[in-house]
Amino acid sequence: MTATRTAAATALAGLDELDDELNRLYRHLHAHPELSMQEHRTAELIEQHLASSGVPTFRCGGTGVVGVLENGPGPVVAFRADTDALPITEQTGLDHASTATGTLPDGTTTDVMHGCGHDTHVSSLLIAARLLARAREAWSGTAVLIFQPGEETAAGARAMVDDGLWDRAPRPEVVLGQHVGPGSAGEVHYRTGTAASMADSWEVTMFGRGGHGSQPQRCIDPIVQVAHTITRIQAVVAREVDPARSAVVTVGRISGGLKENIIPDSAVFTLNVRTFDERVRERVLASLRRIIAAEAEASGAPEPTITELSRFPRLINDEEATARTMAALAEHRGGSGVSAAEEPLMGSEDFGVLGEAIGVPSCFWFIGGTNPDVHAAARELAEDVPGNHSPLFAPDPGPTLPRMVEAAVVGMLAFLDS
Repeated sequence: MTATRTAAATALAGLDELDDELNRLYRHLHAHPELSMQEHRTAELIEQHLASSGVPTFRCGGTGVVGVLENGPGPVVAFRADTDALPITEQTGLDHASTATGTLPDGTTTDVMHGCGHDTHVSSLLIAARLLARAREAWSGTAVLIFQPGEETAAGARAMVDDGLWDRAPRPEVVLGQHVGPGSAGEVHYRTGTAASMADSWEVTMFGRGGHGSQPQRCIDPIVQVAHTITRIQAVVAREVDPARSAVVTVGRISGGLKENIIPDSAVFTLNVRTFDERVRERVLASLRRIIAAEAEASGAPEPTITELSRFPRLINDEEATARTMAALAEHRGGSGVSAAEEPLMGSEDFGVLGEAIGVPSCFWFIGGTNPDVHAAARELAEDVPGNHSPLFAPDPGPTLPRMVEAAVVGMLAFLDS
């Protein structure tokens, strides 16, 4: 048995007695989600819980919280959990389902749900911190616990870095993180190198000339412009991207007009673009700009406006750091439940900003949250289980949360002195 496995066994010996607390934390967070960069109550809960574990904290990046668990000389390792939720109306039917609402940047009131599982990230890291704080005899060094806001908008990691994260916290030799998904509960999947895509999101406003629906000759219809634009951009991936490359273009929202017999003077839609290659990214974005401008010109309309909503970097896992982390997780699990993914995810993350800002390696892995029996039955029937960003997404806390705590503890101990 290696020193890491011995230290992990010592630290995790108290996990069972914290099971009720772990589940209470998760249920509370799930029932009280907050939108990106508005995670005020969540930040307060994190501060209170870390304080009860004897971990000093400081605010960073607005609603971000950083805990610094020092335990003598030794390496420094950072672990990140994201804290924000999504503008989704929950449909899980759980007794702790969210009924919370929030306000979007444009002033719109929306239902809010932890539809991406960040509630599991926060609760599992808080309990991992408590276990490490209780088992100081098993390790030495410093664990920097990063509770990051605004992952869904790609704003949070940058906000923390710009707010002096690495001037105020000890600089780590590695930054770790994990993300729950629809896989079988507790199973870990990872990828060395590119692990997740870049992503760009835009809001596009197309203009026209408003008027009465019975007199279209007096108007320029922006809704028709938007319709033609959306149809046309579907050909960008199909006809302008090398089939050997990957790209996804999604229109996620359309808004225009208030009454059926009024032609409005503007209409809005949003775009989301996913790519792995920088050249493909620039080609797709340029093509989108060309089509948007051309459709407006074809309609005799004013030039549209394009507002960048978010820009995610590519998620890159360091080879050495990933090998070391995954070896520790595999050993802890007796050689099973940890596997390499053949392809990167089209999902995106701003996690990489934290390590890249100071030139240190990162390792980020994905962990299943679906009851194993449910997952196996779905695979047998070739059915999908609800995934991230679905109003039905709800990780099964029983088999999922303890495995996430274990992964966080073992991952950090792979780098701390045992």
